[in-house]
Amino acid sequence: GLELVKRGVGAGGMNAPAAFRKEGEDKPALEEHLVIEFRDGVRLFVPVSLIHLVQKYVGPAKGTPDLSKVGGTLWSKQKQRVTEAVTDMAADMLRLQAVRHARPGVPCDPDSHLQQEFEASFPYVETEDQLRAIQESKADLERAEPMDRLICGDVGFGKTEVALRAAFKVVDAGRQVAVLVPTTVLADQHFRTFCDRMAEYPITIDMLSRFRTKGEQREILGRLETGGVDILIGTHRLVSPDIKFQDLGLLIIDEEQRFGVAAKEALKHLRLSVDVLTLSATPIPRTLHMSLLGIRDISNLTTPPPDRQPIETRIGRWDEELIRHAVVRELNRGGQVYFVHNRVHNIRTIVDRLQKIVPEARIGIVHGQMAEHELEDGMLSFIARKTDILVATTIIESGLDIPNANTIFIHQADKYGLADLHQLRGRVGRYKHRAYCYLIVEEGRILTRPAARRLKAIQEFSELGAGFKIAMRDLEIRGAGNILGTEQSGHIAAVGYELYCQLLENAVRTLKGEAPRISPHVHIDLPIEAYLPGDYVPPGRQKLDVYRSLSAVTTVDELASFASELRDRFGPLPLVAEHLIALRELELLAFRWRVTTVRLEEGYAVFEYADASLIRSLASRQPKVLRVVDSRCAFLVLPNPPIVGRPLVEHLKSVLR
Repeated sequence: GLELVKRGVGAGGMNAPAAFRKEGEDKPALEEHLVIEFRDGVRLFVPVSLIHLVQKYVGPAKGTPDLSKVGGTLWSKQKQRVTEAVTDMAADMLRLQAVRHARPGVPCDPDSHLQQEFEASFPYVETEDQLRAIQESKADLERAEPMDRLICGDVGFGKTEVALRAAFKVVDAGRQVAVLVPTTVLADQHFRTFCDRMAEYPITIDMLSRFRTKGEQREILGRLETGGVDILIGTHRLVSPDIKFQDLGLLIIDEEQRFGVAAKEALKHLRLSVDVLTLSATPIPRTLHMSLLGIRDISNLTTPPPDRQPIETRIGRWDEELIRHAVVRELNRGGQVYFVHNRVHNIRTIVDRLQKIVPEARIGIVHGQMAEHELEDGMLSFIARKTDILVATTIIESGLDIPNANTIFIHQADKYGLADLHQLRGRVGRYKHRAYCYLIVEEGRILTRPAARRLKAIQEFSELGAGFKIAMRDLEIRGAGNILGTEQSGHIAAVGYELYCQLLENAVRTLKGEAPRISPHVHIDLPIEAYLPGDYVPPGRQKLDVYRSLSAVTTVDELASFASELRDRFGPLPLVAEHLIALRELELLAFRWRVTTVRLEEGYAVFEYADASLIRSLASRQPKVLRVVDSRCAFLVLPNPPIVGRPLVEHLKSVLR
């Protein structure tokens, strides 16, 4: 459990040296504490000044983590195991990076006029993130060492255009490009996109897939070897040993986590000599992004395209009138409809029910138990607009981009996890039309509380890029697993997402010979009341967030802007809140001198320190009042008569300045 309570602070009030207690004062100074409950009902009080040590556990949605015992060793062992695992993983990634840096690549020339012309023909306005990703990938291509960049972004945020421009640059430099995708349907989709965008340029694009006969495949491979194909798009067949390029310059991989082990091994070797650009539809959260910096080049697309509208999400029971109205509205504007039903055994019944409701619609079916060619035919006839409604299982969850389909029904929506609902909803709204998502619950079915909460959450978070907020529990774990490999998901579940990212960042810094990141926190033990009153910042989640933001401040300038934001949101600061800001500033100033604790003894302020040379330097500036007495403490003579409260804090700040 987690709650905020006010408690007396050690040095305040009754525990303060007599000289520092106000006359008649018999109540202790107050500070707010978090109450954390461990196993067996043991409660621990954590002052909010140490709130940075407490994190919300974010793990896979299934199951609850085991509570630890206060004083037990289980937690430290788990942490140790995860630390070793992230260190090994980071070492592997750094090793691969070092080998790549040591091998010479073939740099591309700066942009030609053809490249500029190609980029100007893009019919949309690029987002800021997109422009940055394009700039970064082109800079990588112009360097003499092989590129290995990961482009992450939610569905429809423009990853393909980044890949198109990189591919054009490499072909313009006279080299070949391979585009590797997990499914034949996706290969067909990329083939169309590349052909459309590059139609006006002398670039030969071809596709290697099951849709090509044996003879056609042989002919394509022959042309590939002699340089007659500039861009080749295909499934894992592209990494077979019999495929020979005349001069491969760039490999673009879409959704790498969906390939098998053999394909991944082949890719690992290619990575060492060829420029590689990987696309992933899993948004990468900022914390993971920060902790991976320095071992992976990542471009993160978080801004939706400017004309994109949020998807209108509605929850309801099975209602024939509603279904007919929604389908007819979509068909009347020339669109198509997805109907997701995740049970293969009775999917035909659903088709029959729909056919009765909308007899004029052409309905197709796809599910994972179909033969591969049937599945692809079903998908392709939907893409070619030969069917109006596609009844499907969650097989449509990833990768397909059909701008024309802008209404989706998710049947028995209460049975899905948040991440699945978010991914499925992302299938629509890929175009500038308003998109609709209907979460259908079967008649007469009583919802469990967690299911009702999930549906409510997905309805509330319908704004664009809500991918992070929404399925924070599930998406971030799954996202991290996709980017780092599945075995890492287990480690994240063991210690929670935030701590995992912290351990990863420290492992990277250690391996690169940098000091681990230290939080600027000092134990301040002074008799002064400092907290956010309940009538100033309302109790609950909001107050915790404000305390966390204060704890994350690392410079005096940041602290000043934090205080002005507080005034902006909640009004003028009450006295006890001003004290809180003043104490945080004292902490930041003390941290610069590597002081670890500030406390009081009769007539003195005691600075416990961790760096002898720094404290001696401080003492040399204040020779009369600051005395270093041993290898741990320095004593500061305080003015007489004694000062208390805020004047005392200001005096200590001026000494440390």
